[in-house]
Amino acid sequence: MAGAIAIVVVLLIFPTLIFVSGGVASAILGFFLQKDGETRHAGSELLQIDD
Repeated sequence: MAGAIAIVVVLLIFPTLIFVSGGVASAILGFFLQKDGETRHAGSELLQIDD
């Protein structure tokens, strides 16, 4: 019975952890890529346009 409970807990928690960690990784990657783009194209008038 304990094995079945462990399997159910893992099946409920594992996908959630993957989605949350993917979201965190995307936020970190987006932050650094935005900073890199602003640094590479400093002085461009396109940086002043709202997203």
